[in-house]
Order: sequence, then structure tokens, then C-alpha cells
Amino acid sequence: MIGMLALLLMAQTQQTQQWPQHSMDRPRPPVVNPGPERPPAPAPSDAVVLFDGSNLSQWRAQDSTAAKWIVKDGYVEVKPRTGMLVSARGFGDVQLHIEWRTPTPPEGESQERGNSGVFLMGIYELQVLDSYQNDTYPDGQAGAIYGENPPLVNATRPPGQWQAYDVIFHRPHFKADGSVERPARMTVFLNGVLIQDNFELVGPTANQARPPYKMHPDKLPLKLQDHGNPIRYRNIWVRELE
Repeated sequence: MIGMLALLLMAQTQQTQQWPQHSMDRPRPPVVNPGPERPPAPAPSDAVVLFDGSNLSQWRAQDSTAAKWIVKDGYVEVKPRTGMLVSARGFGDVQLHIEWRTPTPPEGESQERGNSGVFLMGIYELQVLDSYQNDTYPDGQAGAIYGENPPLVNATRPPGQWQAYDVIFHRPHFKADGSVERPARMTVFLNGVLIQDNFELVGPTANQARPPYKMHPDKLPLKLQDHGNPIRYRNIWVRELE
């Protein structure tokens, strides 16, 4: 098992260097069945609970007005064309837990099916997408660090079932002159399956671009993307690692 993981990581590194961004010729990550969906577990005692299913008191709209997404039955749903959901607090190094669900029946194909995103510090995107039997470019499928690195495997469940991300994120560190001392790093589990293993981000994530790092504060808000699809989220909490 360890040898297989090492081979996957080596192949991932080589592919990241070899393939152009959003290449449809890039090999698809192997499909892994993560098992059945699970009920939400309580947050740890030292966690900052950002959404417990009841209200959006910990969130704002992109323009700092009241959050406009829909809270219902223990989840919050994207209200299309209202913009990102932005946490009222800023965070740096964190352990993040967040659960999400794409619509059923599914509509659209590729990036138009169940699309959203989790933006660490509002800058570094972990892609949310219905990637169950839905082909797209590998660095844009569910579990990808968008535009930079595909997941090691595709461990998504069918649409309509709850999925869970568990993320360890380390912010970038900058020197006094604005150059990068240490890049951001991300480890991600999807439905309990390792899909990103301490990956060093090459910079902010973007569509059809790879912008360089720019110095920014040590703590910035978490953002959830409105991509026009009614994605649902629940059980969102963070543990600050600093």
C-alpha cells in the first residue's frame, strides 16, 4: 500500500510539471469507492464552528452585507447570482472540515455540473464539483487544487449524497521584500480518502492562469463560491493550528 501511494505521488509530481493547465489529455485519477455517506459528527471542543445548520451569523456576503444564501433543514444552499459566502473571521493555518452535496438529478456536464469551491484565505481554491461519472479536466475535478494539481484519486460519491473534505492548510510565508519564504501547502482527505498529500501550491489558484504569489495578511476569510449551481454545505468548522 505504501509503495503504491509513493508511485501515485511520484506520478502526480511528474504530471504537474508535464501537463498544461486544464489539459483534457491529462490522465484521469483512478476511481475509488469511499463507502456510504455518513451522518455529520460533532466538531472537536477546540474548533471554531462556522456553520452548525441553524444560521449564518459567522458569514457575510462578498460586499460585507448580510449573507444571502439559503439556510434550510440543517444545510446552507448557494443562492445563485448572490456572490460568494465569506466568513466573518480570518484564518491562516487551519484544520478545516466541511461537508457538501451536489444536486440530484444532475444537470449539465463537465464544469457546469455541481460546481462550487472552497477558497482557503479567499485565495487558494479546493474545487467542489460533481465528479461522479462526469468527465472534466483533471486539475478542475472535485478534490483538485484548482488549476494546479489533480487529486490522487477520484473518491466522490454519487450526486445527492453528502461528501466530506478534511483539510490541513498551511499559509504561505513571505519575506520583508514580498518574496516567498515558504509556499502554501495543502493536505486533503475526501470522504476519508487521501487525495492531496502536503502539496505545495505554486501560487493563487485561477482559471486559465497561474498568477504568482503576492504578499498578503497572515489571516484572511474563508470563502465558498457561488458558481450558479445550488450546492449545499453543512457541518463547517475549523481548528486554528497556530
